[in-house]
Amino acid sequence: MCELDGLLPMDMSIGCILLMVATVYAVVQMSRFIFADADFTLLWATSFGKKPEAQLKGRVVWITGASSGIGEELAYQLAQIGTQLVLSARRENELERVKRECLGRSRLHEENILVLPLDLLDRKTHEAKTAAVLEHFGKIDVLINNGGRSQRSLCLETNMEVYEALMELNFLGTVSLTKQVLPHMIQKGTGTVTTVSSVAGIAGAPLLTGYSASKHALQGFFNSLRIEVADYPGITISTICPGPVQSQIVQNAFTEKLNKPLSQAGDQQHKMTTARCVRLILCGLANHVKEMWIGHQPFLLFFYVWQYTPTLAWFVTSILGKKRIQNFKAGLDADAAYFTKPKVP
Repeated sequence: MCELDGLLPMDMSIGCILLMVATVYAVVQMSRFIFADADFTLLWATSFGKKPEAQLKGRVVWITGASSGIGEELAYQLAQIGTQLVLSARRENELERVKRECLGRSRLHEENILVLPLDLLDRKTHEAKTAAVLEHFGKIDVLINNGGRSQRSLCLETNMEVYEALMELNFLGTVSLTKQVLPHMIQKGTGTVTTVSSVAGIAGAPLLTGYSASKHALQGFFNSLRIEVADYPGITISTICPGPVQSQIVQNAFTEKLNKPLSQAGDQQHKMTTARCVRLILCGLANHVKEMWIGHQPFLLFFYVWQYTPTLAWFVTSILGKKRIQNFKAGLDADAAYFTKPKVP
């Protein structure tokens, strides 16, 4: 009996210590989450994983949508690492500008960067474009499906032609190019296909009905494809889901009519910098992260809420969505209400 009396306080002390450790751990993780700009897996890879400078140097990376925004910044950061690049978009003059800038920022030579104009809508050309890359470099190590357009319009005001264009460009164009590149990667046993989706590929958002549908389609396609190629351990299929990022995507967005430009994009300075977004992407690629959630708060919180508590997500989204529509009608950036000051890297 005395022995038991002596053990009880000791057991209680150990229990208290474990509880304190668990509490401190929970507080630390919560604090990290408040200031986080990516999911915990990606942040771990960024801090403790393999570095892009070691993993991507010398690789051949094909970037679509490389003439602006995330694609352009990807080209610059990859060039500084020493990656060999294929730059694709519709505007050849802009691709040449990006190439000159890449050469100026790196030790790459002319032959290390291939400018390859590409129209994702012209799917019959994708086989020949892929062959041109293989002829020039002999291999494709990474395909970054970044090309596409966003949307800013209400469903009831949007023509069906806009929905068709979004699916043709964002979804079918991406699938078409992937189907040309993937057999080469499987043949050589290694390769990465990564696709820029969106927070709208996981959650719904007003003003983005067609864009969100195209990104949901990409999520479903690549989640299924990842399982199909599971027998090839050297092949990585990854998706990137950014929240709002400073780029030209809003200015170039579809509106309610096919050829009608957006009248006013609003101030974009409150959004994540393109440089920070791309650095996170490269760390994810270097560590074969299958899905990357990237965004400042409250968007990062939305990812987790939509993933784990969808009923709460519907409630919150319905409230914030009304403000988003009000901003749009007032000529502001749709996401401006979620921020109080510009974001810095």
